[in-house]
Amino acid sequence: MEQEELLKNEEVEKVLSPHPLSFMKLQSLCIFLIVWGALIGWFVNFSEYKNLFVNDWITTMTWGLGLLLFGIAASLIAIQWSIFLLYLTTFVLGILLMLWQGWIENSEIFIPFYTVGVSVIGFLLVEWYRRSHKYIISNLRIIFKGGIFTKRERTLRYDKITDIDGKQGILGQIFGFGTIIPISQSGFGLGSDKTFAAAGIEVAPKKIGFLGLFGGGKEVQTPRARSYYELHGVHPYKEVRALIENLVQGSVITPYQQEQVTYQKEQVDLQKQMRDLLKKQMELKEEENEEEKN
Repeated sequence: MEQEELLKNEEVEKVLSPHPLSFMKLQSLCIFLIVWGALIGWFVNFSEYKNLFVNDWITTMTWGLGLLLFGIAASLIAIQWSIFLLYLTTFVLGILLMLWQGWIENSEIFIPFYTVGVSVIGFLLVEWYRRSHKYIISNLRIIFKGGIFTKRERTLRYDKITDIDGKQGILGQIFGFGTIIPISQSGFGLGSDKTFAAAGIEVAPKKIGFLGLFGGGKEVQTPRARSYYELHGVHPYKEVRALIENLVQGSVITPYQQEQVTYQKEQVDLQKQMRDLLKKQMELKEEENEEEKN
């Protein structure tokens, strides 16, 4: 952080970025491409089932079907259809490239290398995305910075934090990193999970059918924020969380401090009233002196 960006009497406690394994959800998408590309290459070229792939289009369609099915499953689990679109784009670009260069007859060689190459590019993009995150913890506030093309920045003062949520996955517990979400008074840092239940009853006396449907929904507030607006995958997790909790606790005004602030405010108001009164008396005295002279 540049020195000119600091506030008066502000000191930087820690400068953090996400752990290299903190974006494993994105990295796992690239890992699948490597595994699937290797499997297709083995099945088509070396396995005892290679005779099933009688032509290059069967190989291509089998490869594409695996990509799309995994993309649908991953999108449903993550509730994010951009994953499916990512695999669909990979599949379509692969076919277009084979048709353009006339490599469709060598699909058993092209597909494994193409799939692994796409996964390598994916790993590089995920790492670029990870390195774009920067979290600055000072004695006065937390600064969240990030963005590859569009830069984002959020500042959160400790006196505005009402709660701190933390989570560690299996890898986080092993390697000592985790995500910390400071929840502000305005509710920033909270998301909502909504569930819906429904049931239907079909009544078909003789050959007449009737379908009834009823249901209900429930919404639950859940700590959630984008990786740019939370301390995503920071290391060491326990040390960083303890530091933030101490800084938040230090910014809380105790009842005694509140009384002192109230007393000081009353004294300032009293002094202001006395000053205004003295000023008014002096003005009246000056007016009386002028009248006497006249």
